[in-house]
Amino acid sequence: MHRFLFPLAALVVAVPALAADEPAADVSQARLKSDVDALVSFGTRHTLSTQTDPKRGIGAARDWARGRFETASKACGGCLEIVEPETMVSGPRMPQPTRLIDVVAIQKGTERPDEVVIVQGHIDSRVTDVMNANADAPGANDDGSGTALVLEAARVLSKNKYPATIVYAVLSGEEQGLYGGKLLADYAEKQGWHVKAVLNNDIVGNSRGSDGLVDDTHVRVFSEGERADADDRMRAAMRRDGGENDSPSRNLSRFIAGLGAADGKGFSVRQVWRTDRMGRGGDQIPFEDKGYPAVRFSVAVENYDHQHQDLRTENGVVYGDTAQFMDFAYLARVTRLNVRALAALATAPMPPSAVAQAAVQTFTDVSWTPVAGAARYHVWQRRTDQPGWGARPVRTVEGTHVRLDGVRGDDWFFGVSAVAANGAESPVASAVPGGGFDKSVAPPKG
Repeated sequence: MHRFLFPLAALVVAVPALAADEPAADVSQARLKSDVDALVSFGTRHTLSTQTDPKRGIGAARDWARGRFETASKACGGCLEIVEPETMVSGPRMPQPTRLIDVVAIQKGTERPDEVVIVQGHIDSRVTDVMNANADAPGANDDGSGTALVLEAARVLSKNKYPATIVYAVLSGEEQGLYGGKLLADYAEKQGWHVKAVLNNDIVGNSRGSDGLVDDTHVRVFSEGERADADDRMRAAMRRDGGENDSPSRNLSRFIAGLGAADGKGFSVRQVWRTDRMGRGGDQIPFEDKGYPAVRFSVAVENYDHQHQDLRTENGVVYGDTAQFMDFAYLARVTRLNVRALAALATAPMPPSAVAQAAVQTFTDVSWTPVAGAARYHVWQRRTDQPGWGARPVRTVEGTHVRLDGVRGDDWFFGVSAVAANGAESPVASAVPGGGFDKSVAPPKG
């Protein structure tokens, strides 16, 4: 065994204020393990497996997940609305039309219920042959870990109330083509949700790689650079004025990294500035395709012997995604970070849509749209070759415009965050083409 210690990123990020009431402290490692064990007990959770057997297959697993949401809702006096978006799907990995169902619990916000933060993981599993719906496919880490995280987040956070809505989603069909993510993204669009953030958790429960490398001090957060829904006009504007490193998803990643840095408990975010791992994908992608800010949480080092593998032993090597190869202390750390991020995002206002004007002048004007719940705004400035926003804003403003005298905008990127009366602060929205979090709100005209 050898331990891998990744050096701290050479950047400073804006650090959101920690909530006085820290729900993450209530996360239970034992409950996470119990939930993963329960998921494994269904034998297989393959999307094409039986939906009618009460003890085995995807149908039984979904029913169990719904039951866990119902238990959490009962404990909070019915605060969770449980819905099951459904569709029929067929495709290259779905040769016959198949019933697809997501299990979703909605904790309505007390002030801005249409402003939504989503945490999700996929419940389906697979073995080596992605079409094998009959073999045992425990799916302990992929993605029993993410499903258990979602259920634990619902149990913990439903004890409190938040201004914005939190959605807890257990998705199906990921291994067959990201169908569950698309189903929920379509549902969000039909409901008219203003999606502030999507936290997709997929493979978040191990700390040892297949080569023996160990890293239990970091979690990777993946984010897209250029936003996926950009049209030709927006891409041309980004090429001219910047924005390829300032999508809402990228700034969401920076925000989460700031939370990790503020924790001070030796567990940090390693930002990976690409949409997903090389040649692979996850359920955050259908949300990004629609213009919603979304990131993927995944372990610092993956173990390919225990991922997408038939259960077997070859040449002394044990293969298969079983719970014995997980690190539940690590999973609890990732869960706590998710819970902290969800609480912070659901408390803070929506990031404003902003625009900067600086052409042929020795000052810069930054303007932004007002957002509900904001008492003031922080204006941020960073050099174009710097990765993070820095530790402090350059200006605090109660209105929606600031003039930065002597600041030649050609050399800088600018951003704005919204701050509630209680100090809860949103992620920074970059004042560049495509920088806005809420795709239904256009930035002020330049």
